[in-house]
Amino acid sequence: MTDDDALINAALAARAQAHAPYSHFLVGCAVESTDGAIARGANMENACYRLGVCAEQSALAAAQIAFGLENVVRLAVVGGPRHGGVGDPVMPCGGCRQAIMEAATLSGRDIAVICCDQSGQQQVTTTIGALLPSAFDLPKD
Repeated sequence: MTDDDALINAALAARAQAHAPYSHFLVGCAVESTDGAIARGANMENACYRLGVCAEQSALAAAQIAFGLENVVRLAVVGGPRHGGVGDPVMPCGGCRQAIMEAATLSGRDIAVICCDQSGQQQVTTTIGALLPSAFDLPKD
């Protein structure tokens, strides 16, 4: 098992905990720290759609509490229909890309992003800099 496999498996486990009764599109995310600790999150839908939370946002919130965004090295996102086989890798939405970029700015590194389908078999590995080349910057003190 590779380091990528362990991170993807953590994202798959998070996906299994997603709450998506409306879209039936389950997403899990696992965020890894500099010391190898992993924080997980899943998408959480709500009947009032704008109150839903993406898996990446959920995992980044857990990462902030567990080890701080400044220690994020990489993350894996796994998602797709509740019932389905191999599909296309799921990419973070625009808002999640910006949130990942904020962690990258705090950490001083271009965070690796592993995007996978619901099975974890189809993968695209990239960086947040490639996914969001013109991000908003953190305000200067």
